[in-house]
Amino acid sequence: MSVSFRGGIHPRYAKELSNDAAIERLPPPDEAIVHLSQHIGAPAVAVVKKKQEVKKGEVLGEAAGFVSVPVHAPISGKVTNIGLYPHPFGSLQEAVVIESDGKDEWTDLPKEVKPDSLDREEIKDRIRDAGIVGLGGAAFPTHVKLSPPPAKNIDTVLLNAAECEPYLTADDRLMQEEPDRVVSGFIALKKVLGAKDAVIAIEENKPEAIAAMEKAVAKAKGKAVRVVHMHVKYPQGGEKQLIDAVLGREVPTGGLPMDCGVVVQNVATCAAVDDAVRFAKPLISRVTTVTGEGVNGPVNVVGRVGTPVQTFIDAAGGFRGTPGRVILGGPMMGGAIHNTDIPVIKSTGGILVLTPEQVPSGEFDSCIRCGRCVRACPIHLCPNDMGNYSEVEMWEELEGLDVNDCIECGCCSYSCPANRPLVQFFRYAKLWIRQQQALAKAAESKDER
Repeated sequence: MSVSFRGGIHPRYAKELSNDAAIERLPPPDEAIVHLSQHIGAPAVAVVKKKQEVKKGEVLGEAAGFVSVPVHAPISGKVTNIGLYPHPFGSLQEAVVIESDGKDEWTDLPKEVKPDSLDREEIKDRIRDAGIVGLGGAAFPTHVKLSPPPAKNIDTVLLNAAECEPYLTADDRLMQEEPDRVVSGFIALKKVLGAKDAVIAIEENKPEAIAAMEKAVAKAKGKAVRVVHMHVKYPQGGEKQLIDAVLGREVPTGGLPMDCGVVVQNVATCAAVDDAVRFAKPLISRVTTVTGEGVNGPVNVVGRVGTPVQTFIDAAGGFRGTPGRVILGGPMMGGAIHNTDIPVIKSTGGILVLTPEQVPSGEFDSCIRCGRCVRACPIHLCPNDMGNYSEVEMWEELEGLDVNDCIECGCCSYSCPANRPLVQFFRYAKLWIRQQQALAKAAESKDER
C-alpha cells in the first residue's frame, strides 16, 4: 500500500527527459573555483596559501565551528588565488582557486574499513571530516543532524528518496545504479543514531529504483530496513510532508523532525556517507541532473565541486537555441542564475535550462479568493491572506498567520490563476520579521548594559 500527505500539487514532472540517462563522469576541470561557503552554517576557513601545491582530497578550508565542515580540493594542482568570486546564491564569497596539474592525484587516504568495525562516534567523525552535508538542497552539515540533544529520543531514520521536484532524476539513477552504496550509507546513519526503525520512502514513479533498493535491502540481512512506496505528489520530499506521509507524525510548529523522534537524510547524502565511512573519501563530487527543453541532450553526470555550470551544460549537448532561464535545482524551489561561468557547489543536484517560451512573464493580478492556494498548501496555511497582507506591507496582520512556517515550496504560486508571486511575498515578509526580531534583540541587549 502506498502513502501520501494532505495538500500538494501534481505539476508536469518531465522526468522522462533524463531518467533513462545512465550516470556519466565529467573529466576534472582545468581550473576549480572552490567556495569556502558550501553549506548552512559558518563557512570554512582557508588553510592553504597561494602557489601551494595540493592533491585531490586535501583540506583547503577547516571547519569554523560545530555547524561547519571542511572543504577539500576536487583536483590536484596549484592554488592560484584565494579571493571573492560569484557564488551560486548570488553574492560574492571567498573561494580557493586551483589550477589543475593534469595528474588528478589523490592525497593519502586510510585503507578501506568495514562499517561494522567502527563504533558510532568513529562513523560520525569520518562523516564530519569528509565534509558531508545534506545533498538534497539544504546542505546542512550531516554530523550535526547526527548529534541530537540527549533529550531527543530518535527512534526512526527516514531516507528521503521521493525526489519529487520536477525534472530532476539524479537520485533515481543513483538508486538504480548504486543501490548497495546508498543502503550501506543509510545503515551507517541508523547505527550512529541508534534508531530502531529505518525507512526508505520512494515515490511510485521510480519502479526501477524501488526494485533495486528492495533487492539491496534484502541483501542487508538483520539491519531492520524497510522500503515504503508513496503516491506521486509534490512536495512530498519536504521533511514535514515525508514524515506525515510515511509515519503519520506531525512536526510541531517551529520545530524540527527530531522533535517527533525522526532524522531525515537524502539518497545522495547516504552514498557520500558510504564513501566517507569505508574509504575516508571527502565529498568533492556528486551526481547532478542537467536537463530541460533548453538543452540538446539531458544527462545525469558526476561532476567535481568547483566546476563551471557551463561545463555541465556542454555535457548535455549545449543550449538548444537561446536559453530562457538557467536554474540551479528544479523549477519549483531552484534559483535562477545569470552567469554560467559560476562554479557548482556541494548542493548543486540539478541544472535546469528553460526555453524563452517557458519563462513566466512576471505579470500578475489581484487575488480572486478562489482558495486554490489554500487547498494546495502542504503546511495548511492561508497563502491568500498572507500574500495580500505582504503585498501591502500590513506586517502586524501577518503575525497570527504563521508565515515563518512556509517552506517556500511554490505550491500556492503554481496553483494561483492570477499568477501571484506568493513565495516572493512571503520571503519579503520573513525578512521584515527577522529584521524586527534583530532590532528587538539589539534594544534588549542595550537595556541590559
